[in-house]
Amino acid sequence: MNREIQTLVDKGEMLPLMEEFYTIQGEGYYKGTAAYFIRVGGCDVGCHWCDVKESWNANLHPPTETTKIVENAKKYSDTIVVTGGEPLTWDMTLLTTQLKAEGLKTHIETSGAYKLTGEWDWICLSPKKMKLPTKEVSKKANELKVIVYNKDDFRFAEEQAAKVSENCILYLQPEWSKRDKVVPLIVDYVMQNPKWKVSLQTHKYLNIP
Repeated sequence: MNREIQTLVDKGEMLPLMEEFYTIQGEGYYKGTAAYFIRVGGCDVGCHWCDVKESWNANLHPPTETTKIVENAKKYSDTIVVTGGEPLTWDMTLLTTQLKAEGLKTHIETSGAYKLTGEWDWICLSPKKMKLPTKEVSKKANELKVIVYNKDDFRFAEEQAAKVSENCILYLQPEWSKRDKVVPLIVDYVMQNPKWKVSLQTHKYLNIP
C-alpha cells in the first residue's frame, strides 16, 4: 500500500473492504432482519476459533473509497451492519456520517478493543479475552454477545456483563464448532440466570451467508 493510499485509509476516506453483501442478520437482537453487511479487513485480536480468519490481514483486501461503499449499501437496505475483522481498527467517522446522511441505520459488530469512532444506532459488543473492550464501548453497547467455547466463558461473560449498562441486552452464543457440547450448558445457564438470552447463528442453520 503506497503512502498516499495509506493516508486515505488512516483518515477513513478509504477502507480495506473484504466483502459486502445483502442477507439476513443471523445473530443477536436483530436476527431475522434483512441487512446489508460491510465486512472490513484487519484484526489483531486473534480468536483461535474465528470463522473469518481471512479477514485478519488488512493488506489482502483492497482499499475502497468510503463513498463507493455507501453508494453500494444504499441500494439494498436501510439497515447497514459494519463488521470485520475488527472494524474499529479504522476510523468509522466518515463511513457512518455518509450512511446517516442517506437515512440509513448504522449497526456495528465489534470486540470493542479499540477506540469507538462513528455514529451508531446499534452497537453489538462481542468481547474477547485476548483484548478486552474499552470502557466507552462497554458503556455504550446495546447488546453484549459472549461466545461460549468452554465453561470458563461463563465466568468471562459475567465479568463483561458487569461493565455494560443496565439496558444492555445480554446474549450467550455457542461457538459453532462446539455447539453440540456447549448448547446444553448454555441452556442450563440461561435457565438459572434469566438475565441472559441464547443467541444462535441462525444464518448457518438456514444455510445463508
